[in-house]
Amino acid sequence: MNLNPIRDRYESIKKRNFKSGIINLLENEYKILGSRKIIEMLADDLENLHREYYPKREQVGFGEIVFTTTKDDGQRQSYGKKTEDYGTTTVVLPLITKEDVERRIYYKKGDRNSNYKHREARDIETMVRLLKSAKQQGGLLSGAELSVIMNRSLSTLTKYLRAYTEKTGEILPLKGYVLDQGSLPTHKGIIISLYEQGKSPADIVINTGHSQDAVDRYIKQYDQIKKLLRKKMDEKAIKEITGRSMKVVREYIKLYKDLNPEEAKND
Repeated sequence: MNLNPIRDRYESIKKRNFKSGIINLLENEYKILGSRKIIEMLADDLENLHREYYPKREQVGFGEIVFTTTKDDGQRQSYGKKTEDYGTTTVVLPLITKEDVERRIYYKKGDRNSNYKHREARDIETMVRLLKSAKQQGGLLSGAELSVIMNRSLSTLTKYLRAYTEKTGEILPLKGYVLDQGSLPTHKGIIISLYEQGKSPADIVINTGHSQDAVDRYIKQYDQIKKLLRKKMDEKAIKEITGRSMKVVREYIKLYKDLNPEEAKND
């Protein structure tokens, strides 16, 4: 029993907070009854969720935006799985930098072709910055999200992604690439190309940004199909033996022939 009524009066001030408001709402408005400890834990989770989705203004710097996207928690894409079924996380993205503003200040208008190249280079730089920043914070931006943030069409962004990959050999952490949606051949080709060059799986992980599991999976599938090709198996037989779709089998066959032209001539 507390014998200090003055302390009680002052202690009550600290209890008028967001968490107490949630507990009161759950108990009195939603009539959720049961263990007080469980209700307090639920209130803590709701408070943390609010803090994640609505960070304090001082945590957001110049040119940054707060955006909720797919969480990079090792989950894989599965058909029939809705977007809202994936985990989410809220990230702070550097949409505009001070360097962007400086370039605008000192921008000199040129001919139409040079202006286009200038804009494309600027857009690619922004795209890379956004994707890498989201990944570093545990998020994966989708092509559609990037399209909305940058106000560029999906076809334009696809062109940018291809140009960047061809120039640098690096695969950017786009949601569709990391979760392997659509079996995009670009990243698969780069991984196998590096493997055929003698790169270790560990080095390929560093170069491509893919998980170790993904890199190991691609290499295993490629090696399996390559061995069958060397045994003079046709694509139909390879499909039956591996259980892969014909599309995937043909992708690996093309990679094998492109990367081993002399050997492929004799097959």
